[in-house]
Amino acid sequence: MLLGEIARIRTGLVLSRKKAEVDLEVKAEYPLISLKNIQEDGTFTDDPIEIFKSKEVIDDEFFTREGDVLVRLSYPNTAVFIGKEQEGLLIPSYFANIEIHDASVMPGYVAWYLNTEKVKADLLKFQTGTNIPSTNKKILEQLSIPELDRHKQEMITRLQQLYRKEKSLYRRLMQEKEKLYKAVAYSIAGMK
Repeated sequence: MLLGEIARIRTGLVLSRKKAEVDLEVKAEYPLISLKNIQEDGTFTDDPIEIFKSKEVIDDEFFTREGDVLVRLSYPNTAVFIGKEQEGLLIPSYFANIEIHDASVMPGYVAWYLNTEKVKADLLKFQTGTNIPSTNKKILEQLSIPELDRHKQEMITRLQQLYRKEKSLYRRLMQEKEKLYKAVAYSIAGMK
């Protein structure tokens, strides 16, 4: 099945068209998802969300909704599943928003599949542009998504969630170990 057959794909907002240049122009402020908020493995970072000052009220179609999948349009074309915590973020034009409308396909499965090495290599082949090569909506629509039964999709989605949780816990453990190491070393050296 093609991604364009099971989902609606839209590119994000070109921010320069709506950006308020001075405070007097500001009509609304929105939380903005940026490249620094997403890691290459498809997880969210702990970096703070930027605030975008707009000179106009922006349509709802440019904001994340739970269950959507965002794809970075430039290499490494990272896909990220939008959970409840990431709802309502303004989507800039360097992302495509994928809204799955086929009930037999789980968005978490699609996000996982889009992050596989095979898909990333395929997308790299079709990059366009010279300065900043990127993928476009038409290329995404033509991606073939393997059909799996719902049970297998759920298994992949749960496994991916577990992997991400373990990875996050491991990162936090490493940060705590670093603090412990420094505290012990400084204590032994008589430093504060």
